[in-house]
Amino acid sequence: MPVDELDSRLLVTMRAHPRIGLTELARLLGVARGTVQARVEKLTARGVIADFGPTVTPEGVGYPILAFVSLQIAQGRLAEAVQALEALPEILEVYGTSGQADLLCRVVARSTPDLQEIIARILTSPAVQRTDTTIALSVQVPYRIEPLLRAAPDRGDPSR
Repeated sequence: MPVDELDSRLLVTMRAHPRIGLTELARLLGVARGTVQARVEKLTARGVIADFGPTVTPEGVGYPILAFVSLQIAQGRLAEAVQALEALPEILEVYGTSGQADLLCRVVARSTPDLQEIIARILTSPAVQRTDTTIALSVQVPYRIEPLLRAAPDRGDPSR
């Protein structure tokens, strides 16, 4: 379900001011506080708003190395591989993919020797056949959602 213009403005404003209260948000948007509260509740229930917690950076807590590790998994052993990956705190995300790799992992490390150890731990799982690692050297376009939010109301509902 797409977002409308008010939802878009609400989300962009919340992202720009993460600690803003509902009353101030309503004032900035020029709508009633009850409207803002209802919209926030609706967006949360729909899964558009995922959380209200602080964004914590891995480098801020001592993990400055970011790598993307693709894995080839033994036939029929996906669940076993995922379970092994869940046990490693340095693995932030894992996606099932198409193409050469079966899984793509976002991994952080304290140093390159630490990254090598993490990869060695990944490979201890008999479910993992092969890894391929790419280390991120810099962030060219950081995670962003605001351009998408601003464009969403203009695109309308694609199912119509």
